[in-house]
Amino acid sequence: MDIDSRIRRRQRVQTDRRLIVDYDRLSPVAHVEDPVGRGPFVERLLDHLDPAFRGELPPNGCVYGPKGSGKSAVVSVLFDRLASLSLQPGAVIHTATRVQMRDVPTFVYVDAREASTQFALYRDLLDGLTEDSIPDQGVGTDWMFERLEDALARQPSGVVAAVDHLGETESNGIEWLLDSLAPLEGISWLAIGRNAPEPAGPVDETAHFEIGRYQEQVLIDLLMTRANGGVPGESLNHAGARRIAEWAEGDAHDALAALLGAADVAMSDGNNRLREADIEAGIDSVPRPAVSLGRIFSLPANKQTVLRALIDLDDDSRQSVTTAAATIAAVETVSLSASTVKRFLYQLAEAGIVERVPHGNTSGKGRPPSRVEPRFPTRAFRKLYDAR
Repeated sequence: MDIDSRIRRRQRVQTDRRLIVDYDRLSPVAHVEDPVGRGPFVERLLDHLDPAFRGELPPNGCVYGPKGSGKSAVVSVLFDRLASLSLQPGAVIHTATRVQMRDVPTFVYVDAREASTQFALYRDLLDGLTEDSIPDQGVGTDWMFERLEDALARQPSGVVAAVDHLGETESNGIEWLLDSLAPLEGISWLAIGRNAPEPAGPVDETAHFEIGRYQEQVLIDLLMTRANGGVPGESLNHAGARRIAEWAEGDAHDALAALLGAADVAMSDGNNRLREADIEAGIDSVPRPAVSLGRIFSLPANKQTVLRALIDLDDDSRQSVTTAAATIAAVETVSLSASTVKRFLYQLAEAGIVERVPHGNTSGKGRPPSRVEPRFPTRAFRKLYDAR
């Protein structure tokens, strides 16, 4: 955040007692144009992608680091900027001795949470290469592969694909990506995930790029920068940002989820500042460890609807999966049977998105009774879901 922004922030006069929140600015799943505190990492990625500025494909690479470290924020924004460059035919390339007109590769960003099958991967890659409408059903994987192969053949300098959130399911790790893209020519990829690649894996160690958790002061600055656009005036003070940053331990996702939750509490109470109690309530709404909201919003719509209804249940209604399922099914906006909701809850528990906490008598046949607890930021999810 520059000095002018800081001055304008202090000049704002808040006349309304009710806090107004820009959810996109505070959302953990929304990425700003200039990620805070990641300049050196961007430079490392640009060094790796440097062959593209000569009209050549860079080698395959891997970006890895823990949740909330800014992997998606950096790579998605970087590839968006590079995609704009690749849309300019005969882009001007500056060399040490002269200026040349040269085509650069096309840059495409794909989210493996949504493209978790070969069909979906090929479709999203093809969608990034053509303005034509691409079907998402009614055709097979082979049909999609052939269209993608044709599209790649029309790219004079090839394609660089960033494939984000790899490894969040057992079926779509880096080996899956390698197998899916190996038959295609004219494409290199940058895999983004949480786990470090194997030293003897398919990517050379020189193309492994680790990103660590945010340092506390950087995370404070990130929170203040987001708050500058998300809430008016001096709604969030430095002490509040420091409290959230200390608690979040370098996880920007959880920090922003807590900030959005705190803003929700303040707004509900008609306040125009985030008080200490609001900050603590926001923190309490984020379980540790927390499932990323990006993963929640990548779920099918009917499962998101079930989760939205779940977080409104009182403790008694969540005392067993059966009771929770029956209560959720009775919600007018759900339109699912109790048996379907119950099946969804078990699936969500297996995926770690909700937790079944056993209680009572666990002897006897069948599953023991268990309380259903969300494992994701509840207040932030509620506000973002309802805002959509």
